[in-house]
Amino acid sequence: MRLSDRDPQIGADELVDSLVPPPRFDHVSFDSYIPNPDEPSQAAAVKAGQEFAARVSARRKKWSLFGRGEDEGKLGLYLDGGFGVGKTHLLASLWHAVPGPKAYGTFVELTNLVGVLTFPEAVKRLSGHRLLAIDEFELDDPGDTMLVTRLIKELTAQGVFVAATSNTLPDKLGEGRFAAADFLREIQSMSAKFDVVRVDGPDYRHRGLPDAPPPMTDDELEERARRKPGSTLDDFADLLQALARIHPSKYGRLVDGVSTVHLRGVTPAPDQSVALRLVALGDRLYDRDIPVAVSGRPLSELFTDEMLRGGYRKKYLRAVSRLVALSR
Repeated sequence: MRLSDRDPQIGADELVDSLVPPPRFDHVSFDSYIPNPDEPSQAAAVKAGQEFAARVSARRKKWSLFGRGEDEGKLGLYLDGGFGVGKTHLLASLWHAVPGPKAYGTFVELTNLVGVLTFPEAVKRLSGHRLLAIDEFELDDPGDTMLVTRLIKELTAQGVFVAATSNTLPDKLGEGRFAAADFLREIQSMSAKFDVVRVDGPDYRHRGLPDAPPPMTDDELEERARRKPGSTLDDFADLLQALARIHPSKYGRLVDGVSTVHLRGVTPAPDQSVALRLVALGDRLYDRDIPVAVSGRPLSELFTDEMLRGGYRKKYLRAVSRLVALSR
């Protein structure tokens, strides 16, 4: 099979129904999160998540002529920290711990949902939820900034709790990527709705583990792909072209049912647009725990030094962390 030949399609209703944690996090819980004893913030984050889940579970919406009723604490929880400290594990644990209706999606999945449904319809469908969980919360352009801040404002005004993860504090979102000062009011308005919990620590995927394995030869890669049922084999250049025509919200569907991804002739991403698509694909592969094997350049060299110094640095480092783990 070739990923490049696939054309994944997802309808509006299916988009809403698919807002659940990815398969890797189907059965996680706060109890299965093992805090690093050298990082006290991790145990504190577990406690904060449990307390927030209890508030979400216990709360009954109280309405008045002037909007939602009084409620103790903020309706938002924001897990901030580096990559590989278990923020997604904690977010999925929170989602599993509370009763429905509830929704869980990545930032890109949420923005695509609004684009497909229209903003009023997205608010209508999500406003009846107890919880909206947003993973990988990063604002890449002014339009997304305005869209998400408005959505969070509408939902929290109707009593919906919002939990999010990111590598960037909410009042710093967008920094280094666009003129964040022009949108400071909107960003600050959104960040004021969250209690921020820091999760510190080293990347658990690489504690004491080796660097990315060396690439295979093309012949070795093809032989490996032939031996593994359900695997795919693509020329890297062909895959990049396919990713350009498929919306990132469909990348999960693109790799559904795949056992292992084989990429022939890997090279560094030629520009930022391609690099960001590779980040999104890497996230969906990691969600599904799909191994990756390559020829050409190692996965640790997907992003240039210039990219790693830019505004998307944290995204690229997260992608390298996840892809290298999958390549082992």
